[in-house]
Amino acid sequence: MEDSMKLKTMSVTDLNAYIKRNFDHDFILNNLTVLGEISNFKAHSSGHLYFSLKDEHAKVNCVMFRQDASSLKKHPKDGMKALLSGRVSVYAKEGTYQLYVSKLEEIGLGEIYQEFEENKEKLQKEGLFRAEIKKMLPAYPEKVAVITSGTGAAVQDIINVSRRRNNTVELLIFPTLVQGDAARGALLETLQAVNRRKDVDVIILARGGGSFEDLSCFNDLTLAYAIAASKIPVVTGIGHEVDFTIADFVADYRGATPSQAAEIVIPSLSEALRSLKEKSARLEMAYMSRIRHEKTVFSSYQGRLQKSHPNTILANSYLDIEQKRNRLDGIIMQRMGRERERLESYYSLLQAHNPLNILDKGYALIFSEKNHLIRSVAELKTSKALTVKMKDGEVKMEVRVYGEESEKL
Repeated sequence: MEDSMKLKTMSVTDLNAYIKRNFDHDFILNNLTVLGEISNFKAHSSGHLYFSLKDEHAKVNCVMFRQDASSLKKHPKDGMKALLSGRVSVYAKEGTYQLYVSKLEEIGLGEIYQEFEENKEKLQKEGLFRAEIKKMLPAYPEKVAVITSGTGAAVQDIINVSRRRNNTVELLIFPTLVQGDAARGALLETLQAVNRRKDVDVIILARGGGSFEDLSCFNDLTLAYAIAASKIPVVTGIGHEVDFTIADFVADYRGATPSQAAEIVIPSLSEALRSLKEKSARLEMAYMSRIRHEKTVFSSYQGRLQKSHPNTILANSYLDIEQKRNRLDGIIMQRMGRERERLESYYSLLQAHNPLNILDKGYALIFSEKNHLIRSVAELKTSKALTVKMKDGEVKMEVRVYGEESEKL
């Protein structure tokens, strides 16, 4: 009798299918309207929307398929308070239940998101987000304080990045709460404790990914003021790239993830060495270029100095005098040549008209005792002594007149 009453053994598939059938045939679960705050919103490339709906005590996973999501004027966002209509069913493959949303109506912002927006607006008006008040990070920090959970993946990511990039940097881990209301005070106390130290160069404030409400402790207003007032530069690495908190806005630098925050703070030793080699090479090139330039300038000054040296001036003066003397000699020689030619021309002309040249032809010149040239017989009669000049010399003669006949002759 007991064996016949015993239920048969079910497989996991059968169990999930049975639960799903009961959910699907339940009138209330198939006609639900639920009020809550949206978080962990994700829009899939397929067009489906995935998110959670929560209140102060619980949450439920939700999905809104593409055909229903297409009726929305805008996508919901984390922190939005909304009224959802739909049904609850079981995803048999995973054995989880979720709310399948057919209609979504925005009611307003949730309390957590409202706090975020109010604190953001307040701090922005106070000027705590301005870039000019941010502190510069040291190029080569020696000690880095890491404020994060002591057991999460964030601290291990930071350690791994530090070892890979520069294992000479000392990490000081300050484990603390990073989620829940108690985390607000814990984060503040830890940040203040680190600021009392004198040996810390940079602070990394980090935690891994989570929902908007999981990260809400980093939206605390008191924590924001403490970050802004920190004497040590603060770099945040909270959540993922799409996550933003108030701490990110007031920090000196923001990393999208804990790993990226570590990369911002800790310089790569290999990159530093490569940069040092490149700068050294550029410095050497600049040095050699400067030396060449100075040599050129020196040579220029040396050349000018040599030109201005008294010996150089004297030598140049001698050279100038010699050149002028040569030019003068040339002018004189040219002038003498021209004068010689002119004299020779006059001489030739004079020779051509020289009366003595006629003597070479057998003629003779007769001069009176007064050395006047006798040109006529009348002049001959009046002269008592004559000088006859011939080609090869001259002869003195006495003049005698004999009678009439002689005169005629």
